[in-house]
Amino acid sequence: MERLTCPAEDCGYVFWDNPIPVVAAVVEHEGHLVFARNVKWPHGMYGLVTGFLEPREEPAEGVVREVAEELGIEAEITEFIGAYGFARKNQLLLAYHLVGHGEIALNDELAEWFHVAKDEAEYWPGGTGLAVRDWLRAQGYDPQPRELPPQVEAWLKAPPDMD
Repeated sequence: MERLTCPAEDCGYVFWDNPIPVVAAVVEHEGHLVFARNVKWPHGMYGLVTGFLEPREEPAEGVVREVAEELGIEAEITEFIGAYGFARKNQLLLAYHLVGHGEIALNDELAEWFHVAKDEAEYWPGGTGLAVRDWLRAQGYDPQPRELPPQVEAWLKAPPDMD
């Protein structure tokens, strides 16, 4: 694989472009799954609570913190679901299942949220959707892929913003 390097002979810098670790939460709340829409996402696009790790933070601590910050609820991890590459944003998603308690109160990063019964949940065939699929299948459900609305397809194909 070709790597970008510093052209100066005495520099030696190599741009490795390693993926960024991101935690993702399949949140179960009141017996249902929680899906949310980020304020920057188009209508019709929903996903899991996700977030970046803080310096020296363990992924398990980070996912619990993100759920508390974004949904305003306390949650406990029941299991690690898996690691998933998300090439569009050069991320490595570390997905966990959590059970949350309390009343959901969104922070300013999320526009809206909703509950979905586990037997009715769908997934988008990429990124965090694969974690939803895998967790549901492990629980004995048969989730189906969700067809994305045209505005979401267009948004996903656009160059990613650097937020």
